[in-house]
Amino acid sequence: MSIQTILGAIVIGAIVGALGRLVLPGRQPIGWILTIVVGIVAALIGTALAQVLGVATTNGIDWIELVMQVVLAVIGVALVAGLRGRTRV
Repeated sequence: MSIQTILGAIVIGAIVGALGRLVLPGRQPIGWILTIVVGIVAALIGTALAQVLGVATTNGIDWIELVMQVVLAVIGVALVAGLRGRTRV
């Protein structure tokens, strides 16, 4: 794995995580680092899911894959925010 791949995953993860956080209504009690981590995980799972479904090999921007990644990021941010909100006293 190259530095370029790692930096690309961080950038895409940050964008996907931020989009997921923006789509989710309300305030989430998680920081930006955790948002980026959730975004990276959502991007990786969304890419794998798109490849399994055969939609990751389109020309140009893979809109279906991007939507999958953002939906997974929304779910991930909601789960993490729910867990973090519940553990704070």
